[in-house]
Amino acid sequence: MTDGLPVDIPDDLTWQRAAPDDATGPGPWIEIAFGDGDLVFLRETSAPGTVVTTTRTKWDAFARGVQAGEFDHFVDGM
Repeated sequence: MTDGLPVDIPDDLTWQRAAPDDATGPGPWIEIAFGDGDLVFLRETSAPGTVVTTTRTKWDAFARGVQAGEFDHFVDGM
């Protein structure tokens, strides 16, 4: 769903895995795919049938927040 509307998941998406370069095994890892237009698709390797959809604008804002350290408090002390 994007803004409350259902979205069809295209069969031809190219998924990119967010995993360390030296990662082995199935994960679980997060995967991302950029669809047509403004759509961004996210899934976890352990549940590839469950896909979360957002917009490129929202994804870019999230990625900038990660780079700026806005979410570091979630992993402090790990």
